[in-house]
Amino acid sequence: MTRLLIIQPDVTDPAGPLGEWLAEAGAELDVRLPPEQELPSGLDGYHGLICLGGGMGALDDTAHPWLRDVRKLLATAAGKALPTLGICLGAQLLAVATGGQIAEGEDGPEVGPGLVSKKDAAWSDPLFAEMPFIPDVLQFHRDVITFLPPNADLLASSPRYLHQAFRMNRCVYGVQFHIETTPDVVRAWAEAEPEMAELTRPGALEPEALIAAHADIAETWRPFAQRFVRLAAGELEPAAESQRRLPLA
Repeated sequence: MTRLLIIQPDVTDPAGPLGEWLAEAGAELDVRLPPEQELPSGLDGYHGLICLGGGMGALDDTAHPWLRDVRKLLATAAGKALPTLGICLGAQLLAVATGGQIAEGEDGPEVGPGLVSKKDAAWSDPLFAEMPFIPDVLQFHRDVITFLPPNADLLASSPRYLHQAFRMNRCVYGVQFHIETTPDVVRAWAEAEPEMAELTRPGALEPEALIAAHADIAETWRPFAQRFVRLAAGELEPAAESQRRLPLA
């Protein structure tokens, strides 16, 4: 059994359909919701790590001191080249844990169903190669990744913010958007953050629109989740070593 640790930083953002897709692919899920549920001290016994999203900032340690432990686990996973996926806040936590930087987006929040476009490195990536050129995603964030970690490869971008998906150490991934939501989850976020919800296009958060958007997301990201389980199980070869190198002095 392929055992995955899933860190859920916020009660409002459960694993949802993503958890179902991972389980369908044969993964055993160990979901931890800090601080109520203690995080493991290390990653022995796990074949992969996933960190979900949340309403806090990736460096909001004063209000959420356990975020330090999340970043430590993500840094450990990256250092060990353990198959890892950070989603929205999880991607920001991964970025800052491995030398990247985040900030509040200068062009305002991204909210609602949207599209991202694959970059060159994605076409040979084991998880992204089979995806469409412009996959459907769900956005709901204020902060953005302003600088990727050193030697990370950019996999997807959007017109507003460049760093939508990245990979490092061959099998460690971050995506700035959501793939785990349901229409009910997104509507709850919109009710809790009405000022953000107003920024999306008219009608995009209506029930029928969200149902259609999530059907499109499932078509693309369910196979992605299945490939992640195969990667964690050792059945799928990680990406080739990055060709990016620091310039010689």
